[in-house]
Parts: sequence; C-alpha cells; structure tokens
Amino acid sequence: MTTVAVVAHSEKQLGGGLSELRQTLIVNGIDDPLWFEVRKSAKAPKCVRQALKQGADLIFVWGGDGMVQHCADAAAGSGVPIAILPAGTANLLATNLGIEKDLAQAVHTGLHGVRHAFDVGVINGERFAVMAGAGFDARVMGSVNSKAKERFGRLAYLRSSAQSTRSKGRHMKIRVDGNMWFNGTASCVLFGNVGTVTAGLHVFPDAEPDDGVLEVGVVTAQGRVEWLRVLGRIVGRHPEKSGMVNMTHGKKISVEFDKPLPYELDGGARPKVKSLKVRVDPGAIWVCIPDVRTAKVPARYLPTNSSKSKVT
Repeated sequence: MTTVAVVAHSEKQLGGGLSELRQTLIVNGIDDPLWFEVRKSAKAPKCVRQALKQGADLIFVWGGDGMVQHCADAAAGSGVPIAILPAGTANLLATNLGIEKDLAQAVHTGLHGVRHAFDVGVINGERFAVMAGAGFDARVMGSVNSKAKERFGRLAYLRSSAQSTRSKGRHMKIRVDGNMWFNGTASCVLFGNVGTVTAGLHVFPDAEPDDGVLEVGVVTAQGRVEWLRVLGRIVGRHPEKSGMVNMTHGKKISVEFDKPLPYELDGGARPKVKSLKVRVDPGAIWVCIPDVRTAKVPARYLPTNSSKSKVT
C-alpha cells in the first residue's frame, strides 16, 4: 500500500482547487492522505520531513517552482518520489518534464506514471531543480512579488526584465571544475539543470536534468539594446552564437564577485553575496513524470532505456 502525502501551498490555484484534489485522490483510492498546507513555500521543507517521518512513499507537491524547489531540497536523497501538481505561474520543472497543467492528469501521473531519478544543483548549500544565477536574473526575480505575479502572470517577469537591463555589470571570476573559465565583467551568471525557462525561452540547448553536469552561462550584455540582441539569439534557440554569451558545463563551479550581488534559485530571491559555490548532485531526487508511451514527454525517459526510471 502506498502512503501518500500532500504538501500544498494554500495560496496557489489549479483546476477546482484543493477540494477537487481531495476528491480526485478519493476516486483513485487515496481516502486519507497525509495532508499539509502552508501559506509560504519556505515552510514546506518541515512538512516534507514530517511526511517522510510518518512513512510517506509518495509526496504530491501543490504549488509553483519555489514550492517544488523547497520540497525537492527536503526530499533529496530519501528515494521517495515527488509528484508535481503545477499550480504556480511558470511551473518550469513541470514544463520541462512534460507534466501538463491539468489536475486530473497530474494526479494520474503521480500515481501511475514513470518515476525517474533527476539531478539537482546545489548553490551555497541549497538545492535547485531548474536554474540558479546571480546578477540580472536575480534582480528580475527579486523585483517580482506575489501580487505582481497574480495580477500580470508571466508578463510580470518581462516587465521586471526590461527594468533590469539598466543595471551595470560586475567583475566576476568563475572556475569550472577547478579551472579558471571566465575573468571579466558580466551582467549575470547562470547555472542550468534544464534548458527551458519562463516564456518558453530555451536558454541552455544542451541541458539534460539527468546527465550529471550543470550548464553554465555568462552574459556580458549591458543596456537594453545589447540585451535585445541576446534575447533574439535565445528566441532563435541559439544563445551560444551570441558574442555576448559564453557557455560551458561542469560538476563544480565557484564564482567570486568584486562586490556583493543578489542571487536566485528556481525563482526565489536570496540576499547579496560575494561568492557562490555550485555543484551538481546526480540523481538526488525522484520525480513522477508521464509515461512516455502515452504522453508527450521526451523519449529519453523511457524506463526500458535507463536504470534511473521505473513505472509504478
């Protein structure tokens, strides 16, 4: 028997809400799940740890990328899979893994889909599943509050991005796997576990969330005109062809700034720091994804092709 837990951000909405989720679980034979609700995603890790302590062997996560990040951070290394119920604004991890924003389908995926082991990144001791960075992207995320997301949706990020293009670059020293890779002025540095971000922009063409490495990108663009040129390359799915973009990948990355910069992970803003320590944690989390034989999800996650996957 599966012991199911639900960890939900009570301020997020999907389908008919949490009442519909309860009814959907009952229809699927889950009458009395472990149930946790929080109003802030930062309180979710405590709920995940309590669920694991009470014997949960499947955790439904209701919320956006910040909620998923906090829950994945707490569940990493436990071997217990999480099932994403994408109730946020961007839902980037769900989108990259082919999990549709449909409550009934998402519940079905959690109960009957494929369970696959994915990497996570770790930045200054905290795990992220999608992307992290410092500079431009952190300013964008830091300027978008919950009210703006509720009012404007994804447009809130575009609005903040336009404002953040005015920010000046900072001198950075970046080492990848022990070797000096970048030493100069840049507007931002990014670390990607997946390729696609908000608005469907494909930032890291080579990113795979189960390849044991993180993608690293540095953008030297400054000012609106240069950022528009970079954005044009990203929209064309070839950011690496821009002369203002440098890319590589690695397992361990260290960054030093000349002055403190804010950073973010999976859309969550963090305070300013003068340095970052980033590494990949291979296969740290198990996530329920649609069965590739019946849904639109990358064929590389077929359970017959990888020991990292199993069908429930």
